[in-house]
Amino acid sequence: MEVITRMVADRPVVIFSRSTCCMSYTIKTLISGFGANPTIYELDEIQNGQQVERELHKMGCKPSVPVVFIGQQLIGGPNQVMTLQVKNQLAPLLK
Repeated sequence: MEVITRMVADRPVVIFSRSTCCMSYTIKTLISGFGANPTIYELDEIQNGQQVERELHKMGCKPSVPVVFIGQQLIGGPNQVMTLQVKNQLAPLLK
């Protein structure tokens, strides 16, 4: 969890993703569409990606990507993000 905490520190929006994951692409596109400029970690492209993925899994993120943090708070995976979007609660979080 320490690794995740360092990666999201001082960053308003962070997305843990995999470059080949279509759901990751969808979530990145949705969040960027609100004008947010998220920090994106492609776990299949960074050196400690497998370790980060294991830590996300331990935090309860299943599947382990995509995972979104807003304001250093874990929002969750695609289901949680899309639920916020449907309830019109995602945009206020990003502003």
